[in-house]
Amino acid sequence: MRFIILFLLSSLALGACSDKPASDDAPSQQKNEQQEQALPTPPKAKKEPKEITQQGYTRVDDYAWMKDENWQEVLRDTSVLRDDIREYLEKEVAYYEAMTADLQPLRETLVAEMRGRIKEDDSSVPVKDGAFAYGSRFRTGGDYPIFFRTPRDGGEETILFDGDAERGDSEFFSIGGVEHSPDHQLLAIGTDRLGSEYYTLEVRDIATGETVSGPIESTDGGVVWAADSKSFFYVERDDNQRPKWVKYHVVGSDPAEDRLVYEEADDGMFIGIGKTQSGDFIVIYIGDQITTEYRMIPADNPTAEPFVFAPRQAGEEYYPSHHGDWFYIRTNRDGAVDFKIMKTPVDATGRENWVDVLPYEPGTMISDLTTFKDYMVRSERKDARPRIIIADYEGNEREINFDQPAFSVSYSSGYEYDTDTVRYYYESPSQPEQLFEYNMASGEKTLLKTQEVPSGHNPDLYVVERMIAVADDGAEIPVTILRLKSTPLDGSAPVLLYGYGSYGVYIPDGFSTSVLSMVDRGVIYALAHIRGGSARGQQWYLDGKLDKKMNTFTDFVRVGETLVEKNYTSRQRIIIYGGSAGGLLVGAALNLAPDLWGGVLAAVPFVDVINTISDESLPLTPPEWPEWGDPIRTKEGYEWIASYSPYDNIKKGEPYPPVLATGGLADYRVTYWEMSKWIARLRDETKGGPFLLRMNMAAGHGGSAARFERLEERAHLYAFALDIFGLADVEPVHHKADAAD
Repeated sequence: MRFIILFLLSSLALGACSDKPASDDAPSQQKNEQQEQALPTPPKAKKEPKEITQQGYTRVDDYAWMKDENWQEVLRDTSVLRDDIREYLEKEVAYYEAMTADLQPLRETLVAEMRGRIKEDDSSVPVKDGAFAYGSRFRTGGDYPIFFRTPRDGGEETILFDGDAERGDSEFFSIGGVEHSPDHQLLAIGTDRLGSEYYTLEVRDIATGETVSGPIESTDGGVVWAADSKSFFYVERDDNQRPKWVKYHVVGSDPAEDRLVYEEADDGMFIGIGKTQSGDFIVIYIGDQITTEYRMIPADNPTAEPFVFAPRQAGEEYYPSHHGDWFYIRTNRDGAVDFKIMKTPVDATGRENWVDVLPYEPGTMISDLTTFKDYMVRSERKDARPRIIIADYEGNEREINFDQPAFSVSYSSGYEYDTDTVRYYYESPSQPEQLFEYNMASGEKTLLKTQEVPSGHNPDLYVVERMIAVADDGAEIPVTILRLKSTPLDGSAPVLLYGYGSYGVYIPDGFSTSVLSMVDRGVIYALAHIRGGSARGQQWYLDGKLDKKMNTFTDFVRVGETLVEKNYTSRQRIIIYGGSAGGLLVGAALNLAPDLWGGVLAAVPFVDVINTISDESLPLTPPEWPEWGDPIRTKEGYEWIASYSPYDNIKKGEPYPPVLATGGLADYRVTYWEMSKWIARLRDETKGGPFLLRMNMAAGHGGSAARFERLEERAHLYAFALDIFGLADVEPVHHKADAAD
């Protein structure tokens, strides 16, 4: 219980944990001090103060030296990392391992539990495309999928790509895409063996397995095939990891001769490629968080110059879907904050020709739209609950209904355009995923697959609830709660509180085979649908960005306080958990209320915000300005970010709970130095802790791409949390058929 010891020592020093006279606590405190002295000594990072003056403000960064000037090369080859930085990070790794060595048996137990809930030889339900059906499966003990196909209506399986075999002896391996050609003869494959998300493409002949094109380096991992099956489009990234160019490759030709189709001049814009469901158009997507533009190429004329669907207009988003003589468009045009649907002729795509099809309804967010030959399918979200609507082109609609406090539902468009069926996935925090096939003509649904939990799962053991926390300004924040029915609601239960809250990302109320290892030990799991996400529509997102970004963090704190007020838990019995921008969330919430939390799990946390968003050379900085503000060109942008940046708002001298941060050396999204600097500063400027850094020296943003190695990474986080909660030795509930009784 070493993490509890350090945190209690700091709290006891301030009289925060006991009302007894100091003399009563002396023996216990002496024992704790002796145990603390036996703990490993944390690395002490050197300080090289760097003074930065910006927008009339001056800040000092003692740990700026941790950013290697050669960081672009490090992303491609981590062995070139500067020696003093590597030495320091290796000390952090050693310190983490020493501090948590006694948790190794618990981690092994957690991995075994989580692995036991996974059907190791699981297989997808193949998706039909022409004469074939394509799917993927795992072998028992395998880390990577095997991609296969069968004849359309079943039959002998042909293996297309075996991920386990392809990995070989690579320490890291990730599959970016496996795409078959329209004539079903070729396979384009994207792989990354470093973790920096620079994917290498190659094309193989399905019949012979022979490589017929490639390698093509520095791509985003996917391709879009032209109708001729002899050529394809792909996105190439620049040295700053930005998707910069769309290129056209003819199979068998030299990649150095690939034709440049499109180059995006604005570093603030992302680009991507795709194909309409009809298969008639190749689409080039250009956009940031608030603006989009599409360029289209006829799939049967791949050498044609792309035409602009509608020129970009700042603040306007549109997403076209092709159907016959029309494009249907999901857009926020004309103030439709939560989006509406319009249409325009194929040969007249300018905005002057757009007409309304489905009017804007405030509070009902249209999050997706797919047009099939006879039907269109859309996803909507209202009051933080998703739904699927099926409509024909005459305006007749049918909703697929679900009646649960919290659930997740999504649909898959598949490969085919001329079809009467669509697949959708349904799950809830207590119910494993189910895959249904829905007949759009008759309304009949067929269950195709239910997620198996080999070690057993009894949903009747659990309660799924929806709690509302009220922010200071009256905003009602939905919170999804999963707990055992047997967990007491007297304030004694620990809580794992998860959140994200940026980019309008909606975190669905889905089923997690890993979080059950926490819940089954009496931990209450809470998912906070805070502003900055889009659980309650696009306005919910807009109210949590730029000058309103602080709402995201105060919402999260308010959720924690409400969990205490409603007797789910008590102060310092909540561990907060978030990753990437969710790491920013927990870092900011930690500074706002360090005495509320019992601990922090910060996975690849975006915590050095003001420095990162002020560095135009970093891969994601220019595209991020619409989300956070531009601190380089505007004083208000600087002030917004400076008010919450976790690295810059640590409360000096105050007791902080234990923190575990993770990072990846090859991560270009949240670079390794962010969490490294943050942990060093927490350790130097606050009391309490411990403050631990688990740096993966051979991975990027997502950690390992191998499914069982990912379980090991999750086990490190959960073991840390269970130790803080005092539950390291608690046995989980058993999933027997009569367990609910």
